Amino acid sequence: MRWLITGAAGQLGSDLRTALSSAGVPDSDVRAWGSSELDVTDRRAIAARLDEFGPDVVVNAAAYTAVDAAESDADRAFAVNATAPALLAAAASERGCRLVHVSTDYVFGDASGGADRPFEVDDPTEPTSVYGRTKLAGEQAVLELAPEHGFVVRTAWVYGATGQNFVKTMAALQRSREHLDVVDDQRGSPTWSADLAAGLIALAQAPAQPGVYHCANGGETTWFGFARAIFAELGADPERVRPTTTDKFPRPAPRPAYSVLSDASWRAAGLTPLRHWRDALAEAFAVAGEQLRG
Repeated sequence: MRWLITGAAGQLGSDLRTALSSAGVPDSDVRAWGSSELDVTDRRAIAARLDEFGPDVVVNAAAYTAVDAAESDADRAFAVNATAPALLAAAASERGCRLVHVSTDYVFGDASGGADRPFEVDDPTEPTSVYGRTKLAGEQAVLELAPEHGFVVRTAWVYGATGQNFVKTMAALQRSREHLDVVDDQRGSPTWSADLAAGLIALAQAPAQPGVYHCANGGETTWFGFARAIFAELGADPERVRPTTTDKFPRPAPRPAYSVLSDASWRAAGLTPLRHWRDALAEAFAVAGEQLRG
């Protein structure tokens, strides 16, 4: 199989390259391009790249992920999160290659915190932020334009060795603050980008049907619980992290109070669910502790 990765400079794109190499895929069978090599909002550029390389699988890891900035930069967020997946889906469908498109738990709104069970792939989506709405539009485009070749994979709370993320932020704040207040009323599933990358590759290789899937590390916690676990991995006292509520930290974009994703669709496709988030975090620090500590 020949693999094309978009968004290759990000934390997931970087781990996808590593995972493919570890799986024995020759470098000659992989093209990993960042925005400087492939503008995913350019129809002609996409067509030229796909015709030049002839991939069997396109993994779209490119995304506008600045959730708060998207509230005032909606046009750019829509271009990257909705227009680009539409262009990739149309191009992949025309050429008969699989498109694995990465989406987010933020397509589920639940700003009031009424949800009390993990979301299934066919549950109603009610995004409350610009980011969530643009990601949902991208999902819909993939499913409509590549009905026989499009795979939408929702994930959540991603962190990794490359780029900025919650783990690195906590590591930096641990060094500069005696105590840290972190919200304890938003629940989700922290997901290590290396585990997610392996899951995406497994899906692309499996005889699975096109459609929507959920792929996140197992279990659930709050940002407060996640932060305390990070402090423990850093060798710092978790008691230095104190619980607080979302209303104490107003942000431009609303966050889901509950966005845990069910892995039922993943299991039904015969795929192995990702390990528990706490085990993944420990492994992440074991293999990439220097990068995560900053």
